[in-house]
Amino acid sequence: MPLRPGKCYRRVHKPSYTRSAVKVHKRNYIGAVPGLKVRQFNMGNPLKDFPYVIDMIAEETVQIRDNAIEALRTTVNHYLNKRLGRDNYFIKIRIFPFQILRENKQAQGAGADRVTKGMSHPFGKPIGRAARIRKGQVLLSLLVDEADIELGKKALLRARPKLPCKLSVKVHTDVKSIGTKPKKTKEEKVEEKPVEEEAKAEEGKEGEAGKKEAAPAAGKEAGKAKEAGKEKKEEKRSKKKPESRRKKEAKRKQKKTKAGKTGREKKQKNRTNFNTFQH
Repeated sequence: MPLRPGKCYRRVHKPSYTRSAVKVHKRNYIGAVPGLKVRQFNMGNPLKDFPYVIDMIAEETVQIRDNAIEALRTTVNHYLNKRLGRDNYFIKIRIFPFQILRENKQAQGAGADRVTKGMSHPFGKPIGRAARIRKGQVLLSLLVDEADIELGKKALLRARPKLPCKLSVKVHTDVKSIGTKPKKTKEEKVEEKPVEEEAKAEEGKEGEAGKKEAAPAAGKEAGKAKEAGKEKKEEKRSKKKPESRRKKEAKRKQKKTKAGKTGREKKQKNRTNFNTFQH
């Protein structure tokens, strides 16, 4: 079944349906949870300290599907990556699609007019995920330098058509409000090798170099030996072929002569027997 429009799921008019427990099976009330379409929630450079934060805020209570969140993320990230570079901004998605969407699938298309519609207000089966947003909740936070504030605002406003609600943009300097950032990557420590290990490594390199030099010579000798073996086999074949042909031809001639003799003798015997019978 194709993806339905977002207007079919943006209203918050049903109880929440989020109880899926993997470890505690007794508390798991949802049989199968659809896959998450949001690829990542943190983008850009988390190691740099940016002084300004630009928040995208929802102006109404709404339900946003995970494919719309992914569209928002890709548009903002692509625009900033092209204009500023990967190391000059940081984006954090502040919402997560916990809500499991349900739908009672029915037959659609030609010839489906006579199909029964089923009961009213059915429970339905899981078909996707969505995030329930309150009025005034932050959807996305963007960290930039002072010189890139206007460009960051433009990037967020360009992504407004991707979401089914009214949005606003707010600039402030409270960087701690976005929560934690990804941890810094550990630096690789280069350990100093002792003298004995270095000497062994050098010996190993010399041995490998000697092997590499000896390998071409050995390969040439092996190639010559193979060529000589092939030549001997060809000579043997050339000698055997005429002999075998001659023998086969001689055997065929002998068989023909024997068959001819036996046939003539039988004919002569028959003739003699016929003549004696007449007399």
